[in-house]
Amino acid sequence: ELAIISPIDIDRDVTQELDRLGTVKHIIAPNLFHYLFLETFKTLYPQAKIYAPSKLQAKIPNLSLDSPLENRSDYFSGELEYFLFAGVNTWLPSGKSPLNEYVFFHRESQTLILTDTAFYISKSFSPILQGIARVWGGYEQLRPSVLEKLATTEKVRVRRSAQTLLKWDFKRAIVAHGSIVERDAKWKFQEGYQWFLDELLERSMGNG
Repeated sequence: ELAIISPIDIDRDVTQELDRLGTVKHIIAPNLFHYLFLETFKTLYPQAKIYAPSKLQAKIPNLSLDSPLENRSDYFSGELEYFLFAGVNTWLPSGKSPLNEYVFFHRESQTLILTDTAFYISKSFSPILQGIARVWGGYEQLRPSVLEKLATTEKVRVRRSAQTLLKWDFKRAIVAHGSIVERDAKWKFQEGYQWFLDELLERSMGNG
């Protein structure tokens, strides 16, 4: 079974690759912003179920949501662990807005999966994007941008979320915006959120 987190607009090559890997059974909108192609995936994989934060249903009333992530049921056969990473806001033209993002951990591969709670722009990106990341944050650093830092005031909630996440024994991290962090992901996340919170964080022991 495959779980698609933060679905994108896909073409035939991607669908063929997914079909080679397995059967898409779960389509997940992890926060209030990464939902545009839920229906596209549902059309391609009608047997799959759609999961999202319940607040997304209020934002998109016609969304065909099968189950809210808040229910904490064993949706993913124990293969994916997840929880609400509370407290982080971002800026929109209308003002600051909560991400309301769920973060995921695939224990077998020791992989953390993030959407907007952290970025990681590497040298593989264009010089222009590298320059933007150097200014706003996220250039070879696993952390949010300056915009999220300025918009976020509930630092206690963020610290609790970060400490919960650091209990996972992950070595690598996949982000929606940037490159895969293949090693030392836990150290990079810890450093990134120490910058974000302006305070030290404890990291659980492990091989991450």
